[in-house]
Amino acid sequence: MSQATKRKHVVKEVLGDFVTPTENQQIVKVIGSRGNNLHEIVTADGDNFLVSMPTKFRKNIWIKRGDFVIVDPIEEGEKVKAEISFILYKDHVQHLQKQQLWPEAFTDQARKKTSLEPKKTEEEKGDNEEEDEGEYSDSEDDESDLFVNTNRCNYHYSESEEDSEEDDERTEDKS
Repeated sequence: MSQATKRKHVVKEVLGDFVTPTENQQIVKVIGSRGNNLHEIVTADGDNFLVSMPTKFRKNIWIKRGDFVIVDPIEEGEKVKAEISFILYKDHVQHLQKQQLWPEAFTDQARKKTSLEPKKTEEEKGDNEEEDEGEYSDSEDDESDLFVNTNRCNYHYSESEEDSEEDDERTEDKS
């Protein structure tokens, strides 16, 4: 199987399947990357330890600080105590919350991550209530989960009328 075909199947599996954790699996939050495909996580109980990323996810799927994952425990591990088995995105989190399988410790953090709309006043909620019933959220139009590179400066270019007039005068003086 070629690398592109493998990547396609892995991405399709991660984005398409809705899984529920088994008895020995648990939902955890990533709090940092330690390099060499190791990630530091925190459990719902507050325990911190390292988890490893399996080879099928490496260079195909990325996770960052604040993401939620499902992990399988490793019995013989001292420092690395689990392996990532599934990466949870906002749709998966909402699915698990509906099934009431989501840990209570992560409830507030998941709401912040999955909230797509700004807070509405009570009047706006009443006005839009009928529209929202039949509305279905399209994840392609939502850009809230896009990665923002914080290592680059964000420049906002704006050209005022004065700047453009000065440029025009300079070009006229030269000719």
